[in-house]
Amino acid sequence: MYYNGILLILQIESCLTLIFYIMKNFKLSFIFLTLVFLGSSITVCQAKRHQPKAKAKHVVLIGIDGWAAKSIADADMPCVKGTLMANGSYTLKKRSVLPSASAINWASVFMGVGTESHGYTKWFSKVPEIPSSVTNERGIFPTIYSILKEQRPEARSGLLCDWDVIKHLVDSACVDDVMFIPGGSSGDEYVEKNGGTKFDYTMVAANYIKEKKPTFLTVYFSGLDHAGHTFGWYTDEYYAFEKFVDQCVQLIVDATKEAGIYDDTIFVLTSDHGGIDKGHGGMTLDEMLSPFVVCGKGIKEGFVITDAMMQYDVPATVAYMLGVNPPQAWVGRPMTSIFKK
Repeated sequence: MYYNGILLILQIESCLTLIFYIMKNFKLSFIFLTLVFLGSSITVCQAKRHQPKAKAKHVVLIGIDGWAAKSIADADMPCVKGTLMANGSYTLKKRSVLPSASAINWASVFMGVGTESHGYTKWFSKVPEIPSSVTNERGIFPTIYSILKEQRPEARSGLLCDWDVIKHLVDSACVDDVMFIPGGSSGDEYVEKNGGTKFDYTMVAANYIKEKKPTFLTVYFSGLDHAGHTFGWYTDEYYAFEKFVDQCVQLIVDATKEAGIYDDTIFVLTSDHGGIDKGHGGMTLDEMLSPFVVCGKGIKEGFVITDAMMQYDVPATVAYMLGVNPPQAWVGRPMTSIFKK
């Protein structure tokens, strides 16, 4: 009993000592806590300042394989030339990385670097032949899709492609909706094999836009490249397919209007390479130069881009539109001159 009483007294004394200490040092503690709070607030504000603001709620990237810059002069493309280029910004001098072949350059379009860094070196590469300079947790070089998922996990993303290689170049695990339709953009040739109409492929994208209203969507067309290899670049058949692609682009634009997101969308049209005769892969400008066309919210109208542009500048520009920071490994730069002040 006596022992317990001693313990109680010691406990009371300890509590009184603690209370006295807190009261004595209240001002110091208050100041310390205030500084901690202010420091945390400043850190949060700085983080927010470093996170860029998206230029639009929706970005639609239309990739046209084999679309040569040289073809634009004679192209019958009222939507692309009469609407998007006339009311947007563009360059016909965007250069491919070498060699000027498909998988290599689409890798750069999604990965923001050249051949030496991403490591994809062959026409049909699904994995890099040279180890990528950096990789994410899935062992893939960072792509526009992976950084969007990391920095804006709430953003919905989609991909429609008709060439399976594309699925391997975007880091599909980071894409919410991957839609793969083999040969789907081949127009009449696809219709002959599968029935339906030659616009069925594009309508998959159109319906997806109307239903999901994605933050970022890529629609890839392989058919023009196929026309070039079959009939030759700058032939009547090539230009006929180019006109068909223009009609597909119009359907995609119309879909954003029906979805009610047109006024808050940026359209990006790009390609991997041009061509010469019935091929590409060399170092001529006919093979290396391809268009880059941007139109939509906050984009300058009728503006010709005079800044030098490389293939790997495409994803950097898209990242800028989406309000995400490019990874350190990217060398691409956003084409900031296309945006209104």
